Amino acid sequence: MVKSLIIYGTNYGTAARYAEELAKRTGIQAVSFEKAVIPEECEIIIYFGGLYAGGVKGLKETLPAIRKTDWKRFLIVTVGLADVEDAENISNIRRSLQKQLPSEIYEKAEIYHVRGGIDYQKLNFPHKTMMKLLYTKARNLPEDKKTAEVRAMIDTYGKQVDFVDFRKLDQIERALAEADA
Repeated sequence: MVKSLIIYGTNYGTAARYAEELAKRTGIQAVSFEKAVIPEECEIIIYFGGLYAGGVKGLKETLPAIRKTDWKRFLIVTVGLADVEDAENISNIRRSLQKQLPSEIYEKAEIYHVRGGIDYQKLNFPHKTMMKLLYTKARNLPEDKKTAEVRAMIDTYGKQVDFVDFRKLDQIERALAEADA
């Protein structure tokens, strides 16, 4: 049997929700990056990471352990507010991932994107401050400079929104099943 592990990095729980749902569907253990122990013989690593300030939560801290394994497949699932059907958003996320990952890992990784959520009432002080600054800057941009991602941030600012859609995990399940076939 192929040794597999689901790891997640989250601040407010959305990436954990996706990881735990995939764990239920597949029987693969899900664990926070802070507690993850990746066996050397682990062949499939699935990493769910919340997008924060251009990075994937916990991925940098997990990379040294991932590099010590004999992984055959590394799936990265980013979880963020941006619309994952928008090509510009996907391009921005992938550029950020390229900066965060060594090229030999980025080129072999299978990358997926899902939408998360936000509850401004639950944000810690630094995140509230950062979001306020981003919102103020975004609002003051000329209309022709506002991307779909910026407009979505403006529209959801100060609210509780949840874009979690577990049906988006179907494509990951299919990819895992095809590898087993």
